[in-house]
Amino acid sequence: MDAQLILDHKTVDINGAILQMKIWKVPESVPPTTHGFKYRLVYVYNGQRIVGFDNERGKGDHMHLNGQEFPYEFTSLEQLIEDFISKVDERRKVL
Repeated sequence: MDAQLILDHKTVDINGAILQMKIWKVPESVPPTTHGFKYRLVYVYNGQRIVGFDNERGKGDHMHLNGQEFPYEFTSLEQLIEDFISKVDERRKVL
């Protein structure tokens, strides 16, 4: 089985900010994760990544906030999307 794209969403707001979410169901987990999903969620404003959540091979689940990287504990796809949107909303208030 190949990776199956289960979410592909992109919006560009009036200010040119980009919000994009891509999630795949993968046949084998991306080490060191064990949940069976590959994902990339990003919010870009003025050419800068303000918020990003991904699970890069070798790094596992993590998030990028204002240029810094932090661990992220994946529990479910629903929680991942909720956490991402929450971090984006927090930062939109100060941009």
